[in-house]
Amino acid sequence: MMRIVFMGTPAFAVPTLEQIIECYEVAGVLTQPDRRAGRGRRMVVSPVKETALAHGLPVLQPRTLRRPEVVEEIRALEPEAIVVAAYGLILPSAVLEIPPHGCLNVHASLLPRYRGAAPIPAAILACEAETGVTIMLMDEGMDTGPILAQARMTIQPEDTARTLSEKLARLGADLLMETLPRWVQGEIEPQPQDEGQATYSRLIRKEDGLIDWSLPAMEIERQVRAYTPWPSAYTFWRGKPLKILRARPLAGWSSRAKPGEVMELLQGIAVVAGEGALLLEEVQLADKRAMGAEEFARGQRGFMGATLGKA
Repeated sequence: MMRIVFMGTPAFAVPTLEQIIECYEVAGVLTQPDRRAGRGRRMVVSPVKETALAHGLPVLQPRTLRRPEVVEEIRALEPEAIVVAAYGLILPSAVLEIPPHGCLNVHASLLPRYRGAAPIPAAILACEAETGVTIMLMDEGMDTGPILAQARMTIQPEDTARTLSEKLARLGADLLMETLPRWVQGEIEPQPQDEGQATYSRLIRKEDGLIDWSLPAMEIERQVRAYTPWPSAYTFWRGKPLKILRARPLAGWSSRAKPGEVMELLQGIAVVAGEGALLLEEVQLADKRAMGAEEFARGQRGFMGATLGKA
């Protein structure tokens, strides 16, 4: 049975790890260090660490892979292949050279499109009709290695970054399990990426979720879906952040009201945008529970007719 070292951190990586556990000998799991999160700043372990510990697997959590002692720890695990899925660190050549069958990456886009840290939100923001997963043989670049396999998937109109990530995680796990044995047996010829078609997705920041109401409603709605669950698309109401959790654009709607103004329409509670309006379906005020937009409006005196915007 082939020995595998797995590297991954978020929930996206868990289905791949679980399938590897079923079919291969997992010599060790590397994941990002535990981090403080939430209002209480408590230490939170990654979904991959939780999965690894539940199966009694050894876990390593180095802050960097460039220290010689970390490289030697990985070498001591004697992996025949390393599988990576949303790990969060670039592998240096010293690590890439360890396994005889190389390092395979499960990437959530159809490379060379959307290399980088946030391919799923980037595809939604760009209004792509489809996306997919790529199994790539890793090199020292940012998702630049040759392609071993790809699988495509349609982006549904209601897909958020959360739902699309869950679908792509399962698709990627299945594709990896199909690809790995064929790669080891020499049945796959790696295909170089077309650099002329390459695009990049940068790391998302919290401030990216702030809504600019002068934008078209269609674009803001994509922002809502792309930034669910984090950082959430948000605006400000009476100086407090108001998350827009679910919404849909009203096409062809027009008004003389200024962008950001809250209006009550036949369809429900809407906010005027640069083009059209955004019909609010579910919102959440800071430190409050999520609720339907109409329930929220009933409980917030002065919300109707207010102008939402920056703090």
